[in-house]
Amino acid sequence: MSKIIAGNFKSNLTRTKIQEYYQILDSKIMPNDKVFLFPPFFALQQSQKFQIGAQNAYPANNGAFTGEITLEALKDLNINTLLIGHSERRALLGENQEFCAQKFNFFKAQNFSIFYCIGENLEVRQKGFEMTKKFLATQLQGIDINYPNLILAYEPIWAIGTGKSASLEEIEEVHTFLKTLCPAKILYGGSVQKNNLAEILKLPNVDGALIGSASLDINNFVDMITLARELS
Repeated sequence: MSKIIAGNFKSNLTRTKIQEYYQILDSKIMPNDKVFLFPPFFALQQSQKFQIGAQNAYPANNGAFTGEITLEALKDLNINTLLIGHSERRALLGENQEFCAQKFNFFKAQNFSIFYCIGENLEVRQKGFEMTKKFLATQLQGIDINYPNLILAYEPIWAIGTGKSASLEEIEEVHTFLKTLCPAKILYGGSVQKNNLAEILKLPNVDGALIGSASLDINNFVDMITLARELS
């Protein structure tokens, strides 16, 4: 399967439910599937059939960083995949571009696979596409766009958790622009559902999807993986 399907659980599900989820998913994955999951910290572990990554990490080996997880713990768990720059951390927790770049460069030096998120809010989008392009470019400042283990995720903030996905034309427009800036694979995220996934994955320059709430139901997520597989 050439398309990447990634699920971000955010702060949802219990450890027991996630363990059951992993068992079902293990039985459904095919050898060529490219599937990633980002569960809460308490469910980080290895899988032989899909990749498990951390939703966040602090750029340090260890230390006095209450509430954070650091490199030492991730190495102990054999986790080498990380989500950086998600809009909820940027907007709700105040992570600015300088700090996102600091995290990126720290974990790049450790050869992590990095899912790096960018996306504009509604105010920027309403100012037109030229402003959107400028805004997205600022979110790549300090990021090595040629890093071979980089996967870019475009998530328009106004479409996350709202049930309103960007239009196919808007997605294609942004992904085409981003491909002129960055050679990495680019995923789309933002109210991706089973009923719109196939159309999104068929768009030029869309290399996969980063899925939020629709990934929480294992049967729904397996159906989405199957859809992606059929498009390969």
